[in-house]
Amino acid sequence: MKILIATGNEHKFKEITDILPRQTQTGEDIEYVSLANIGGLKLPPETGLTLAENAEIKAVYAAKETGLPTVSDDTGLEVEFLNGRPGVRTARYAGEHADADDNNRKLLSELEGLFLGKRAARFRTVACLATPQGKVINFEGELDGFIGFGYRGTNGFGYDPLFIVAGTRKTLAEMTEKEKNAISHRGKAFKQLAQYLQILQK
Repeated sequence: MKILIATGNEHKFKEITDILPRQTQTGEDIEYVSLANIGGLKLPPETGLTLAENAEIKAVYAAKETGLPTVSDDTGLEVEFLNGRPGVRTARYAGEHADADDNNRKLLSELEGLFLGKRAARFRTVACLATPQGKVINFEGELDGFIGFGYRGTNGFGYDPLFIVAGTRKTLAEMTEKEKNAISHRGKAFKQLAQYLQILQK
C-alpha cells in the first residue's frame, strides 16, 4: 500500500512517518511518499475557515490528482490573550510571504509586557486522510502550553522555540524528537491515524 504525505517539508515528512506504521495488522507493507517523490505536485491554497477545512482541501485534491490515499494536516497556534489568533493563519501570521522568524517576532511583540500566566496557548492539529474514492476522515490532537519570552532550543521549527509545554519547563524546540512525538499535538493526531491505518483494509 502506498500513501502520499502531502508535504514538501522534509522535516515534517520525517516527523509524521516516524509515527505512522510500516505495516497493517494483516501484514501488508505501507510505503509513504512525499510530494517531492511524485514530481512536486502543487497543492491548492489553504482557503478554509477552519483547520479541518484546510487539511481536507489539500488531502482531497492530492488524492484525486495522484490516485493515492493522501494524508495532509493543518496546525494552528491559538493564543488565549489574542482570542484564538493566529489560528488558521498560523503559518502566515505576519503576512503571506512571512517566514517563521517574522511570525515569531510578531507574536512576541503582541504579547510584550504580559507575564507567563497571561500567555496561555494551545497547538491544535487536524490530520486528514482522503482516498481517491472520496472517503475523508479526520483525526485531531491538542497540546496546551504558554508562549515564552524569547527563543529557546534548536530542535523544532515554526513556533516551537517559543512554546513552553504545560507541566514542563521546556519549549518544544528543547525536546528530543522522541519526547516531542510522545506529547505533541501532531503526535496525538497522527497516532490516531496510525491506529486507523493498521486496521485499514484494501
